[in-house]
Amino acid sequence: MTAPWTAGEDPQVYPIARSGDLVHIRQAIRALSQKCRLSLVDQTKMITAASELARNTLIYGGGGTVSSGLVSANGKNGVAAVFEDSGPGIADVEQAMTDGWTSGGGLGLGLSGARRLVDDFRLVTAPGEGTTVTIIKWVR
Repeated sequence: MTAPWTAGEDPQVYPIARSGDLVHIRQAIRALSQKCRLSLVDQTKMITAASELARNTLIYGGGGTVSSGLVSANGKNGVAAVFEDSGPGIADVEQAMTDGWTSGGGLGLGLSGARRLVDDFRLVTAPGEGTTVTIIKWVR
């Protein structure tokens, strides 16, 4: 899955370097979700997933970026966000995607929880090469 950015609208890129950036990312995802006309429930799911992934990018990836924008595919419209970091990567993806597992002091809901909240979820990572997570929530 690639993020098929809507023609004429380039994605916005936001830094993830400090905790204050998480607020800006949530606001940006909320604005896109409203513009795309996601239902209130789906807006909340997308914002929550983006918040969890931004937090993971900051804490475990050492910071990075998120690119977000409107997408279209197969007659559907949605909101996409691509989180990228150059951190240590994830050595055991299967374990990291297990509900309740955490590599730190969190609740262990970040990756698996985000996956459940969105329609499309793609994780690309390798030890020593960073992590990229792409999420999309489609209008129903």
